[in-house]
Parts: sequence; structure tokens; C-alpha cells
Amino acid sequence: MKSSPTHFFFKHNSMLLRLLIFILGICSINRSNLCCDQLFATPSSFSVIQSSLKQLKIEGYFSFKNFDHVAKDFGNRYHFLPSAVLYPKSVSDISSTLKHIFDMGTTTDLTVAARGHGHSLEGQAQAYRGVVISMESLRAPAMRFHHAGELPFIDVSAGELWINILHESLKLGLTPKSWTDYLHLTVGGTLSNAGISGQAFKHGPQINNVYQLEVVTGKGEVITCSKEQNADLFYGVLGGLGQFGIITRARIALQPAPKKVKWIRVLYSDFSTFSNDQEQLISSKDSFDYVEGFVIINRTGLLNNWRSTFNPKDPLLARKFSSEGRVLYCLEVAKYFNPEDTPNTDQNIDVLLSKLNYIESTLFQSEVSYVEFLDRVHVSEMKLQEKGLWDVPHPWLNLLIPKSRIHDFAQEVFGKILTDTSHGPILIYPVNKSKWIKGTSMVTPEEDVMYLIAFLSSAMPSSTGKDGLEHILNKNKKILNFCNKAHIGMKQYLPHYTTQEDWKVHFGPRWETFARRKSTYDPLFILAPGHRIFERASLLQQR
Repeated sequence: MKSSPTHFFFKHNSMLLRLLIFILGICSINRSNLCCDQLFATPSSFSVIQSSLKQLKIEGYFSFKNFDHVAKDFGNRYHFLPSAVLYPKSVSDISSTLKHIFDMGTTTDLTVAARGHGHSLEGQAQAYRGVVISMESLRAPAMRFHHAGELPFIDVSAGELWINILHESLKLGLTPKSWTDYLHLTVGGTLSNAGISGQAFKHGPQINNVYQLEVVTGKGEVITCSKEQNADLFYGVLGGLGQFGIITRARIALQPAPKKVKWIRVLYSDFSTFSNDQEQLISSKDSFDYVEGFVIINRTGLLNNWRSTFNPKDPLLARKFSSEGRVLYCLEVAKYFNPEDTPNTDQNIDVLLSKLNYIESTLFQSEVSYVEFLDRVHVSEMKLQEKGLWDVPHPWLNLLIPKSRIHDFAQEVFGKILTDTSHGPILIYPVNKSKWIKGTSMVTPEEDVMYLIAFLSSAMPSSTGKDGLEHILNKNKKILNFCNKAHIGMKQYLPHYTTQEDWKVHFGPRWETFARRKSTYDPLFILAPGHRIFERASLLQQR
């Protein structure tokens, strides 16, 4: 029987059609957040993948179904289904899997993504039709503390949550030095980015406080690295977005832990005064232990909302203060102490506050335990979960702005591009880069002092109004466009780009080093496909 033209086209152009469907599928996801299904993956191709992976002798196991949960993340905007999920019980499981895929060479387009607690924003920990490694399953080796010498540390699995490290280290009177604002994240996840919070001005980000790493490269090699051993990989992996290897173990610096925290908030109506005070605090030798801040635009009853956690120094004056219709700036600081040092701590705080120029009626204070302070965001998470408002799209935008341009940025964005902050908090605080180690993959503005500005928006599903996803994304786009046109010198933190050209601009002169490290440690571009930096070297590309 003679083949029809249609049959001939489908027979000889199947690869082209599959590629076209893939591209259209990605476009539809970006536009409408539809869930990817395996449109063009034939049953035979999946059976080949499953059969291949099942041959591996591992301590953990693979799952080839019921993995919708790894096809989403905290951002809740991108949904890419993998072909398999690995639940490892040992580093060897991860190494064997990667070596197996690497040895398959360009006969497969399988990619691998390490997934921690699923807090990525743009599908970075997803692997479409690839293998997702559930790092929380990797709890070996168990936490091991070393506190006999002058430099205590903990050896911990990269799949461990920071909140668990906090609880275990406190049993020994110890604590990591630097944190993120949210502790229910994995060690490997934050170290692959940076781990920045209000302690960064004092101790640097979390990537600053690591003595040693164990990494599985894209070739399946298990390599121990530090500043002295395999330093190129060590510096590359820190802030390296998972491109050069999967962190499986980390040696993290510790210090003596305090028991209590004095937690303070004050307000400013003038941005210059606010930023000057913040910069003074991060440059002073004797300062608070934590310095952050946030922007409040057109909020009603702001100080009343604080009363559930804080106490006003002057309740009468605080009651008369109005935040409605105003752009305000909140300075949030904290001082760590032990109960026996309370009088000295109070005196020290009074001295520090006397040097600041905040609105006096807005001074609010609270005294909480060290754990309560560090885990404060989780309390808000639980409240939002009860209301069904946690598992919504989170179109967050995190920027690093050089100090010299922060006033230009604030003047245009706060009150002009953004007219309210009802969609979520806007964090803003400076960090001093002189405390950061050099040579990591983390990209920052060139100046020593920069501001982290985090627009932590939540979008209401199905809404077409100001609280809808499209409206918030358009605001984000306006902010980015302003930064580009005004040559602000901004760098994205937790960056997201869709083309390699954009990534080259992001890395600037450091792109060459980044690309070299990729070719060295992951030459087939197997790892971390969700960042869309490199395209998998595969049989599909060769054709």
C-alpha cells in the first residue's frame, strides 16, 4: 500500500515534530503555567529508561510514577514532569546514577536535578523527562560535631534542613554563624546559591562559613574539596547553582550559641535617613547581630499589627501614628545575649539606638528565644497554610543593588512603580562584601557595599486583578527594565534567565571561568537543567 504524504512526513520527520512540540510546550508553560505531560515520550522510550536505571545496584530506590510533587516548587509557576525520581540512601547511589548516565554519553538526553525542600522559584530543581534526586532522602552521614578545638564545626548531609542543624547544635551550646530568613531549606540548596540574611554583614553569607564539601560531579566522581584541596571545584560549587556537581556533605563552621534575642523594629519616613542608619550599623564594630529592613507602602494599622509580637516603648504615641497613604521604611535589628547579661545588653542597645534617627513613636521591642527568632518565618508559614495561602504562585524578585545607585532605585520603584505592598513584604538591607570570600560562583555588583532587595510577592490563583500573577509579573518587569535603562548595575540573586546570552551578561567577565568549570566537571551538561544555562549534549542535538 502506497504511503500518503502525511504518513511520509510523520515517518521521516518525527524528531523534528518532537522538538517542535517540546518548544511549544515550554512556551505554553511560560504563558499559562500549564503542567507539562510527556506529550511525545513513547512508552518504549520510558521503558528503556526504566530498564536502564533499574539495573543499578543502589541502597535507595527509583520511583517511576506518582512524582507530581517533584514537578512543582515554591514558586508554583513551572511544572516539569521527570522520568524518574531517585530516593538515595547513600552518596554512592547518587554517584552510581550520574556515572551511569554519563557513560551512556550522547545516546540519551537524560538530565539530573538535585531537589532539596522544593523552595526554588522558577523550576530550577526540576528535570523535564530527566531524573530528580530527592536530597532529603540522603541523611547519611549522620550529623557529626567536632567541638574540641578553637574552630568547632559540624559535618552534615547536604539533604539536611537548617532547622534540624539548629536544634541539634543547640544541644551542645553551638550554632552556625550565618542563616537564611527561612530555615526549612536544605544545606545543599542554600550553599548552591549563597544563603543571605541579616547576619551577612557580620559573618558573610552561608557560603562564607563552609570549611569543606563533598561533591558528586556530572561524571559521577565523588570529590572532597576545600580551600586547600580541589579548590577550583570548592569555589565553583559555592553559589554555583548546581552546575558543577551535587553537594552531598558540608563541613559548616559553628560558634557559641546565645539563648535569647532582643528583637527591635523602628520606622522612618525618609529613605536617605533610613539607608544612612543601616549603613552605619553594618560598618560599626560594636553593632547589632542582625540588621534587615523592609519597605511599607500605603498600609493601614501597621503598628497595631506589630502588637501581637512586639511591645511599643510609648503606647500612647504609637496609637496616634498613622501609616495609611505613606511610604515608610522599617529598620529591623536584633541583639543576641544570655540572661545573665541582660543589664549590659539593654545598656548597649540604648547606646546603639541613640545614634539612630528613626521616628521615636515607632520604637517596638520584643524578647524571644534564639530559636523563636531564627524560625520566625515558619510561624507565618503555618498561619498562611491554615488559610490556604501558602501553596500559591510566588513570583519573587531578588536584586542586588550597588550602594551608589540605591537612592535612584528607591526613588523610582518605591511609590512610583509600586504603589502598595499588599502582595507581600519587600526586604531591603545592605551587606558589606569585604566580609565575603572571593572566587565563588556567586555574582554581585562590583561595589563593596550593596543592598539586597527582595520583592516577596504572593499571587492569588485565577485572579486578574492587582493581586493576580500577570499584574505582579508586569511590575517585576518594569523594575528590571528600569534597572537596565538606568544602568543601575544590578545583579539578580537567585537568578532566572531563559537564554545563554542573558546568562553571559549576568556573569560578565566571570562567564569564561563558569563555562570552563562546567566543561571540566559536567562536560555533557547533565546537571541542573532547570536553570537553562547549558543545553544537554545529546543524540538529539547531533541530529
